[in-house]
Amino acid sequence: MRRTLPITLAATLLTGALAACQGGGGDTGSSSAAFDPATCQGGTLSVLNQGGINHLDPARLYTSGGGNIPSLLFRTLTTRNRLEGEAGTKPAPDLATDLGTPSDGAKTWTYTLRDDIFFEDGTPITAADVKYGIERSFAPELPGGAPYLRDWLVGAAGYQGPYKQPEGITAIETPDAKTIIFKLSKPEGDFPFLATATQFAPVPKARDTGVDYEKHPISSGPYKVESYDPKKTLNLVRNENWKKGSDALRYACPDRIEVTSGLDAAVINQRLTTGAGQDANAVTTDAVVGPEQLAQLGTGSELDKRVARGEFPSTTYLAFNTTKAPFDNPKVREALSYAINRTSVVNALGGSAVAGPSTTFLPPQKALGYKPYDFFPAGESGDAAKAKEVLAAAGLSNLTIELSHQNDDSEGQGPKVAAAIQDAFKQAGVTVTLNAIDSATYRDVTGKPATQPGLALASWGADWPSGGPFLIPIFDGRQIITAGGSFNLAQYNDPEVNAEIDAINALTDPAAAAARWGALDEKIGKLALVIPLTHEKDVYLYGKNVKNAVPDGWRGTYDLARVSVK
Repeated sequence: MRRTLPITLAATLLTGALAACQGGGGDTGSSSAAFDPATCQGGTLSVLNQGGINHLDPARLYTSGGGNIPSLLFRTLTTRNRLEGEAGTKPAPDLATDLGTPSDGAKTWTYTLRDDIFFEDGTPITAADVKYGIERSFAPELPGGAPYLRDWLVGAAGYQGPYKQPEGITAIETPDAKTIIFKLSKPEGDFPFLATATQFAPVPKARDTGVDYEKHPISSGPYKVESYDPKKTLNLVRNENWKKGSDALRYACPDRIEVTSGLDAAVINQRLTTGAGQDANAVTTDAVVGPEQLAQLGTGSELDKRVARGEFPSTTYLAFNTTKAPFDNPKVREALSYAINRTSVVNALGGSAVAGPSTTFLPPQKALGYKPYDFFPAGESGDAAKAKEVLAAAGLSNLTIELSHQNDDSEGQGPKVAAAIQDAFKQAGVTVTLNAIDSATYRDVTGKPATQPGLALASWGADWPSGGPFLIPIFDGRQIITAGGSFNLAQYNDPEVNAEIDAINALTDPAAAAARWGALDEKIGKLALVIPLTHEKDVYLYGKNVKNAVPDGWRGTYDLARVSVK
């Protein structure tokens, strides 16, 4: 998925995910008292956010790893391991007793539910509830969820949800109340990662009210909805029927959580910095640190003690449409790769605290299979001489190209980055005209082959920490969608690469799969189908009374299920 400044719950409140050390990780708050998950309960946590809470239905949320707010309300078959660093990139059992049992070459996955799991009304959660929750996510009345299951489940591509087809999905079997079996059309070793998605949250059929369900979704997590005003506020209180003994990963420290949306990022950061009154108990899940606060960090100020630094696996890049001249010429793509000035791009994005230069498409995270390479060395500021040399050898001079970008900088694909690229290419003798496209329609234009420009700014973030969801949408030729919504902007379709993707998908050993994803990234990188620009770094502030705000390797920010204000 793309990491953007949020406009929906799925992309905002949900993108956070933290994990502190299990059993009482480090104290990252300003108080000298050590954090203890057994005694952290109490107080009210405030969440100050930019993005509005448009939807609160698990079927409509595009998030894996349980997200941040959803993870407080909805338990799924698996969840994030909620540990800092590399350990936090792994899935862990949640409603299920383990990560699932693969069979038939990873085309069948079987899960057994725990015994001590309940909805907020005290009703035991069953396999049928999980199946029904998944089936709801196929309903056209409830759009927005992750699309994987429509492709992965046998015979599910045309399913229209339980309201139109109450017979359900036959590829999901529930032979008893504790067992759920998934039949897939092809091997999928990453299924335990997908099972963290909110689509896998149980929904009691008797309580389903269709499109109105999100007004008060039935909780399976440590908190339940007290009140919800879409796009404005969400107030959560404890779910008395959540059993702490069944859920070691969620500490559920605050007694109450109050989310306020629609705030300006500068206001959020100023309130967190000052920490007056209830703001001392505040966090944010979508307002990264602004320039004013960044200038204070690293100086030994009090603010240095209240900053969480993580990395969400995301790459900003230049996307070539290789069906259009001159980008159908590999030498043009190579020359521009040599010319790029990544330092100026980093500066345009806000500096080295929030972005790092990338020469690989996979970000520098072991779980993804990251393998260093740089086939077109540009140095820190671009190699204009080498770029001119490559163009001259190809008989190309006085080249003029157009670069499409968003018309604002909110998603890191706007005028500032475009201007930095324009200047770098100018040094190599390439004239760049800029084409600003309304951010609201940018994905519609660039994602449809018929309207896709020749060169465009883009970004991609992994749905879970694996090379598959990073490379497949961008380079699998079977992912080219002519009707629109395509992310394979190179329109690259190599049967050998497609076959290697299938072979890696069949692996159930994450380490073995990671090595193969890294090798595939390297192979594709030689073709200069994209120019990787930067990888994301995340810097979030938190209030003076907040403890255990430790980022993990999955989402790059702290986890509301583990922070404390006591």
